[in-house]
Amino acid sequence: MSGLFSPGWVGSAAEEATGDHALLQALLDAEAALTRAQAAVGLAPPEAAAAVARAASDATRFDARDLALRAREGGNPVIPLVADLTAAVPADAAPYVHRGATSQDVLDTALMLVAARTLDPLLADLSRTERALARLASRHRDTVMPGRTLTQHAVPTTFGLKAAGWRSLVLDARDRLAGVRAALPVQLGGAAGTLAAFGAYGGGEPAVPGEEHEQGAPGALVAAFARELALVEPLLPWHTLRTPVADLASALAFTAGALGKAAVDVATLSRTEIGELSEGSGGGSSAMPHKANPVRATLIAAAARRAPALAATLLGSLAAEDERPAGAWHAEWEPLRDLLRLAGGAARDAAELAEGLRVHPGVMREHLGLTGGLIVSERLVATLSPLLGRARAKELVGEAARRTRAEGHTLAEVIGKMLGEILAEEPAPEGTGLSARAALAALCAPSSLSELTDPARYTGSAGTLTDRALERR
Repeated sequence: MSGLFSPGWVGSAAEEATGDHALLQALLDAEAALTRAQAAVGLAPPEAAAAVARAASDATRFDARDLALRAREGGNPVIPLVADLTAAVPADAAPYVHRGATSQDVLDTALMLVAARTLDPLLADLSRTERALARLASRHRDTVMPGRTLTQHAVPTTFGLKAAGWRSLVLDARDRLAGVRAALPVQLGGAAGTLAAFGAYGGGEPAVPGEEHEQGAPGALVAAFARELALVEPLLPWHTLRTPVADLASALAFTAGALGKAAVDVATLSRTEIGELSEGSGGGSSAMPHKANPVRATLIAAAARRAPALAATLLGSLAAEDERPAGAWHAEWEPLRDLLRLAGGAARDAAELAEGLRVHPGVMREHLGLTGGLIVSERLVATLSPLLGRARAKELVGEAARRTRAEGHTLAEVIGKMLGEILAEEPAPEGTGLSARAALAALCAPSSLSELTDPARYTGSAGTLTDRALERR
């Protein structure tokens, strides 16, 4: 697969860990580990384990395309692979290839191996991302910018708080993926999850995984198998108990969405009309030489939009009938690989995006003045409510906002004039006693109105919240 239509993950560690060669090697690693584990518990000769391990050590010895075509016969690639692996070992080792296992044991275990090999560099990229975002949040703790709700200016915020929020999502993703990574299990149950064949080959009754076992007991085999692959020994065979896949799918989809939040913010704030942010090295256009597109953000956003549907397929496969479902298990393979690739590629791109992101505080400050002070109208209502009553204060500021937009004056100028008209009224309006009138008169001073309508003086607890977020490790 060339990745021609997949710029979001091509060239990433996730591509290498999930390619056909990597998947084939994981299948072979599972087969070799199974024979080694059987040797470790006395169910196979050490010489046979060594022979299988040698034959399985290099996936290039096997034809992945041929295996794929032959997989149509039995519905999965393990069946033809076992035949080829058996033919590749000496005759005395051949009986120990895949002995007692079923195709799902090997394929599920291989997918857990692929997941582990993908998640390790993915988690490293998330660490790069959060460190870069922490630096941005600290550097821009007090960099004031417009907050926006429903695409319009709301109240002032800081870029530091925004970056700290992105970092918080990245850490949430890291925690979820790290928990899943630590719990990735082997799968071993035999034909229907009873371990019966291992007991039959070993001449004894199966034992329960997780308990103390005598040498050669099939239950000990599960623990040995897990040790061989550095995966977790499950409490039960999970051939139709798909918690590991569902947890992995959920964490990967969350990761793509968490990175997507930062990406769509960057893309929006990089618009020509806004220009508060820009990628370190924007992408070009085939037709327009002037373009510097937010390509990293675009690719991450694309991954975030694809991931939920893939996760839905994997979660839908939880409803798996009998001891091996017809279709539910088979439906998992491609979406899981796609999810690993999308999340891995997005994490790679997010690290590059965060490390190279350029912030333009001057543009942010300029945009704070676009509405002539209306961005702090909430503060005016709060300040005037004790003096005029909340209903009248809201009505007054609403009318001031209308005049500001219509007349082209600043909010400070308009509200100053309106407060002066109130003070000139005789008698004093209801609800405005002497102390209230004195307070209103003080507010009319140009210096007071300038301070009151300065967006930089209305960022609330943004700095404190940023500091608090950065305490999280």
